[in-house]
Amino acid sequence: MACLHDHSCEDHDCSSDWSLYKHIDLPKVNALNEAVAGSVKSVFRAWEQRLSLSEGYLESNEGDPELIVFIPFTSDVKIKSISVVGGADGTSPSKMRAFINRDGIDFSDAQSMQAVQEWDLAENLQGVLEYQTRYSRFQGVGNLTLHFPDNFGADTTQIHYIGLKGEATQLKRDVVATIVYELMPNPSDHKTRAETGGGLSQIE
Repeated sequence: MACLHDHSCEDHDCSSDWSLYKHIDLPKVNALNEAVAGSVKSVFRAWEQRLSLSEGYLESNEGDPELIVFIPFTSDVKIKSISVVGGADGTSPSKMRAFINRDGIDFSDAQSMQAVQEWDLAENLQGVLEYQTRYSRFQGVGNLTLHFPDNFGADTTQIHYIGLKGEATQLKRDVVATIVYELMPNPSDHKTRAETGGGLSQIE
């Protein structure tokens, strides 16, 4: 389901508060079938810059409109909605499929696996459409993979902007891992106590 805004986002600041842009692990973002290596990173930026072409855009290889975009986060997030601004002249993606917490998905995997959710997309050249998620399925998201299987008839697919709205947890993923590690008992600690007579003594 797409949400069409009936007011000015600039006046209401309806995206900045919920934007997950700052929680994307941008150096680790990647795409399959991109014509220019690394260009996928340019589509993630502040909401206010969503229509700026000076930042660059993601385009598929000639004659093959399919794209896969892998988006890892610096902390687990809950995703409420996704916005996609595509190119003109039929280059906008026409369908989007989402997978969560799955690393290394390729085109074969994407075609054979069941997506968490699928959307039929409209040409959103002005960035006014958002696609709502089934929110209960998009909890605890460490990474998101978006599959764009087709477009509106052009030889290539162009994506100028991808925006994500939702909430992030307070703990970063590496911090959580450290806490789990610290909570695990260290066998050497117990051995040291036994050798030195520390700890509890046995009651005879």
